[in-house]
Amino acid sequence: MANNEQQLSLFKRGLNWTLPSLLSDDHTPGMPLYDRSFLVAIVGLMCFGFVMVMSASMPEATKLTGDPFYFMYRHVLYLVGCVVIAFVVLKFEVSYWEKNSGMLMLAVLVLLIAVLFIGTSVNGARRWLSIGPIRIQVAEMAKFVFIVYMAGYLVRRHGELRENRKGFYKPIGVYGLFAVLILLQPDLGTVVVLFVCTVSLLFLAGARITDFMVLVLLGVATFVLLVLFEPYRMRRVTSFMDPWEDPFGSGYQLTQSLMAYGRGDWFGQGLGNSIQKLAYLPEAHTDFIFAVIGEELGFTGIIIVLCTLFFIAIRAIRLGNLCLKMQRPFESYVAYGVGIWICFQTVVNVGASIGMLPTKGLTLPFISYGGSSLWIMTAAVMLLVRIDHERRVSLVQAVQGRTS
Repeated sequence: MANNEQQLSLFKRGLNWTLPSLLSDDHTPGMPLYDRSFLVAIVGLMCFGFVMVMSASMPEATKLTGDPFYFMYRHVLYLVGCVVIAFVVLKFEVSYWEKNSGMLMLAVLVLLIAVLFIGTSVNGARRWLSIGPIRIQVAEMAKFVFIVYMAGYLVRRHGELRENRKGFYKPIGVYGLFAVLILLQPDLGTVVVLFVCTVSLLFLAGARITDFMVLVLLGVATFVLLVLFEPYRMRRVTSFMDPWEDPFGSGYQLTQSLMAYGRGDWFGQGLGNSIQKLAYLPEAHTDFIFAVIGEELGFTGIIIVLCTLFFIAIRAIRLGNLCLKMQRPFESYVAYGVGIWICFQTVVNVGASIGMLPTKGLTLPFISYGGSSLWIMTAAVMLLVRIDHERRVSLVQAVQGRTS
C-alpha cells in the first residue's frame, strides 16, 4: 500500500501540465460503463480511413492489378479483422495482460527473430510473417506488447527503478534487444517510436534525472550514427531539408506531397479529385495518405482529422490520470503509453508528409492502408476501453456498497 501511495504522489507531481477540462473526473450518476466519445472517434476515423484508402488507392490498384477496387477489398477484410480483434481483447480482463506481460514480450521476441529467417521481403525489407493469406508485420506487434511489458515492469520494480541504476537499465536492455532485431529488418521508424515510449514511461515512473538524461543523450547519439552510416537514411535526411534541390530524385516524394497540399487550399479539390495520386505521389494510400487528404479535403479536412487524433490521444492520457486517482498504476502506464504512441506516430507521419521531418515509413493511425497497423492499433485502444470499463464498474460497485 505504501508503494502505491508513493507512486500516486509521484504521478501527481509529474502530470500537472495536462488540460484540466479534458482530464476532469466523470463520476456522474448514471454514467455509461464505457467511454462513448472515445469509441465513436475511433470508429469514425476507421470509416474515414476506408473512404480515403479507396480514393487514394484506385490508380495504384489499377496499375498493379487491373482492378481499381483491389486495395479497397483488402481493406474491408482488415476492418472485419478489427471487429474480431476488438471482441477478443474486450473479453480479457486487464489483470490477464499484467500477469502475462513477460510471456507476451518473449513471444514477440521469438517472432522478431523468426521474421529475419522466414519472413516475407517487400521492397528490400524483411518485416512480415505470412500465415496463409495473412501477413503480419511483427514490428507493429512489438510496439503494443512493449508498452504492456513496460507497464508491468514499472509496477513490479518501481522501488528498484528509483533507488538504483540496475532497475533503470533492465528495461533499457530489453528495449536494446528489440531495437537490434527491428533494425535488422530494417525499420528505424519503429525503433524511434519504441524509444520515445520507453523514455516517456520511465520519466513518468520517476526515474532519476541523471539516468534519464544519459538515456536521452545516448538515444539521440545512436540515431545520428544510424543515419550517418546508412546511405539511404542519409539521403532521406538531406532530401527533406531541401527537396527542391533534387525534385526528380531523392526529393521526389516530398515535392509531390507538397504539391498536393498546395492544390488543396482551404476546402480541397473534392473527394476523389486528387491529381497527385494518379501515379505521381508514391505510397499515396499508405505513408502519404495525409497528403491526399489535404489535396481532396483541404486545410479544413486535415484540421478535423488532426483534432480527432489529438482527441483520442488526450482521452487516453485522461484515462491514465483517472486510473492514477484510483491507484491503478498498471492501467495508468498502459493508457499513458498508448496515448504517447498514437500522438508521436501521428506527428511523425504528418511531419514527414509536410517536410518537417525525414520520412520514417510510419502509418497514420487508424487511417492508412495496412492490416498490421490497423489490427494492432485496434487491440491497443480496445484494451483502453476495457481498462475504462473496469474502472467505471468499480466506481459503480463502490457507490452501491456505500448505499446498501
